[in-house]
Amino acid sequence: MIDLDPIDRQILRALQEDATQKAAEIGRRFGLSQPAAWRRIKRLTDAGVITTRRLDLDAEKLGFGVTVFLGVKLATKGRVSLEDFERAVTAIPEVQLVQHVLGLYDYRLRIIARDLPDFERVLRRRIMTLPGVGNVEANVLLSEERRPGPLG
Repeated sequence: MIDLDPIDRQILRALQEDATQKAAEIGRRFGLSQPAAWRRIKRLTDAGVITTRRLDLDAEKLGFGVTVFLGVKLATKGRVSLEDFERAVTAIPEVQLVQHVLGLYDYRLRIIARDLPDFERVLRRRIMTLPGVGNVEANVLLSEERRPGPLG
């Protein structure tokens, strides 16, 4: 664990809001010079606190109006390796997230589709044909609120 002072925490909050901000903008916002802000960001990155900066796209504006969380229970553990399932499921473009979980299901998938018939096509033709798939449970996302991370 790394020691974070209040300015480090403010920088992390600011980057959570908009990861495209430059060190100069961060510096001006928190009373630091550009080099000082850059050094802090680099230290946080080198320490593994900042792992990546990513671009979030609006799936609905791109024509993908349905998001489904799919619980997948593998039919027979041992017959198919987890790696085989993971390799196959990550090759499906509509699958946005694959989480290996503990509980009723073995995996939780986040899937985007144009509409419910499109999701049904993905489910029938892509997901259900994967090696080892047994039971599935679909939960359609109705709304989503962005929650701040552990920094508040």
